[in-house]
Amino acid sequence: MTVVGPFGLRVRDQALEADVQAGLAAVEAGLLDATKSEVPFITEAAQHLVSAGGKRFRPLLVMLASQFGDPDAPGVVPAAVVVELTHLATLYHDDVMDEADVRRGVESANTRWGNSVAVLTGDFLFARASHILADLGPEAVRIQAEAFERLVTGQILETAGPRDGRDPVDHYMDVLGGKTGSLVAVSGRFGALMAGADESVVDILTQYGERLGIAFQLADDVLDIASDSHESGKTPGTDLREGIPTLPVLRLRARAEAEGRPDDLELVELLDGDLSDDDRLAEALRRLRAHPALEQARRDTIRYAQEARATLAPLPECYAKAALEELCDAVVHRAG
Repeated sequence: MTVVGPFGLRVRDQALEADVQAGLAAVEAGLLDATKSEVPFITEAAQHLVSAGGKRFRPLLVMLASQFGDPDAPGVVPAAVVVELTHLATLYHDDVMDEADVRRGVESANTRWGNSVAVLTGDFLFARASHILADLGPEAVRIQAEAFERLVTGQILETAGPRDGRDPVDHYMDVLGGKTGSLVAVSGRFGALMAGADESVVDILTQYGERLGIAFQLADDVLDIASDSHESGKTPGTDLREGIPTLPVLRLRARAEAEGRPDDLELVELLDGDLSDDDRLAEALRRLRAHPALEQARRDTIRYAQEARATLAPLPECYAKAALEELCDAVVHRAG
């Protein structure tokens, strides 16, 4: 059994491990090539997060999904580069919106060069992704466009907040389906589609990616509270400080509203206050880490990962299917 990638994904077959490693290496080369510009400063800014690393979660899913067809098909690696470039571009934009100082353990682009450069660099990456996508055919362009529309819609819904009378948790799950689930779903879809897999297999891996993507983001929500910066690659409490709703906080608010416990109401008041003060943020993190809402968010993460695993049931038993099941466990482990 071989461990592949920073997820610690266990692969039980040497041939599969070799295919996945070769594919990810080709993706890495493709990312570096796609982020080069005739302007050296643009290259430096565009490669800032590429060089910082990352789990390459989406390209990994493309590679595993391609195993249900021809993993050596010419569109597989470019499709993986497209989804990762798109993801990287959203990170540049997210960090501006969140005023984040750290991303993937390094100084964020907005901190280093300012908001304008960070936003424009994200746009540059979107442009390069579109250029690669054009060579994959009109269907691939349509799939990516639909996913990108969902991604942006999710971001807008998060910014606007739930409409009156809407359950904030239900609203948040819709946000995650767009912001994160859409692009992970496309990763599964592209991998199978570019490899020429049967339509039923493409559909299964699309559904799998959607659920796994939501579980992945929920694990991030837990990490924002429960981890240190070494584990998560970003400053703990970033979402808390910026007032971004995450599932543990939404679960806390629902409990406080329903039960009216003084400790819960006091914690909600702390979260609604000024968390730019480091001591107040540390106190909020300390109390949330000990609160049942965090454990409930962990259970939600597990549930979505289990749903992702369940969608794989119709697929034939093989090493690639086992690896996709292991990926569900790896996502859950992040939130542990």
